[in-house]
Amino acid sequence: MSCSTVPPDNSAFQLPPLNFAISPVPKHPPNKGRHIKTAAALIIGDEILNGKTLDRNSNYFARFCFEHGIQLKRVEVIADDEVEIIEASRRMVQMYDFVVTSGGIGPTHDDITYASLAKSFDQGLVYHNETLARMEVSGKHRAWVSKQTEEQRMARKRMALFPDAAEVIFVASDIWVPVVRLQGKLCIFPGIPSLFQKMLDNLKPFLPLPPEEERPFRLQVFTGLPESSIAPFLTNLQKRVQPEGIQIGSYPVLQKGVYVSLIGANRGRVHQLGVEVEKEVEGRVVTEAEAEAKRQLGCQ
Repeated sequence: MSCSTVPPDNSAFQLPPLNFAISPVPKHPPNKGRHIKTAAALIIGDEILNGKTLDRNSNYFARFCFEHGIQLKRVEVIADDEVEIIEASRRMVQMYDFVVTSGGIGPTHDDITYASLAKSFDQGLVYHNETLARMEVSGKHRAWVSKQTEEQRMARKRMALFPDAAEVIFVASDIWVPVVRLQGKLCIFPGIPSLFQKMLDNLKPFLPLPPEEERPFRLQVFTGLPESSIAPFLTNLQKRVQPEGIQIGSYPVLQKGVYVSLIGANRGRVHQLGVEVEKEVEGRVVTEAEAEAKRQLGCQ
């Protein structure tokens, strides 16, 4: 289950802040061509598939990849099923440079991600002592922890039972949960969106990300014209700029208008084309934040 990583805290007082040490950041090889180019996400959880929980993590990961110049090639949502986890994880690790999993690392019977991934890569399971110690510190001032039975404590300890050859990366001083990395490329995350997002962002120093100059730039033009009216122009424009590696897309917002998206590595060229598009579709360039706000309104 993707939302059971951290038990709820019902205490009435303010907990003291945590201040754990962050894992040492490795030096990545400087040679070009060895950075992450492709990525995939494996979203694990019956509650996603039956509609109980809305998957926000794949969307956040998609934005993360775009912003850092990584091509997100695949997103899959699968059940809390060992066979499915093993098959999908092996396939993704073979095909992509960077793979994340989300969900299934809590204390309950159906939180089977760590155990399934250990089998996937022929590893055993072992308690990680540093994670257990941080778990203990984080629960020291929570009243419910001291009242747990031995069975309940053992269930909580399952959240520190990792594949024995895993790399354990502590990415935030105020989170005891680590990012567990397998095969040098598969990173295991909790399903809780706030944790997933913070841990993914804090993992950046530990990743060989593409250099700034190789990351794409996106410019968006909003027009009130219907998509059918601008389709011929956009079709011809895409044919003209395709040899330059520039992508043109159109995304309608119901009864409001259309966003024309231009994506390319040459920022100056994309801006130049943006001026042309503004004129032809009678539109205007909008910021990413403004575009997202309008899209959200269009979904209501």
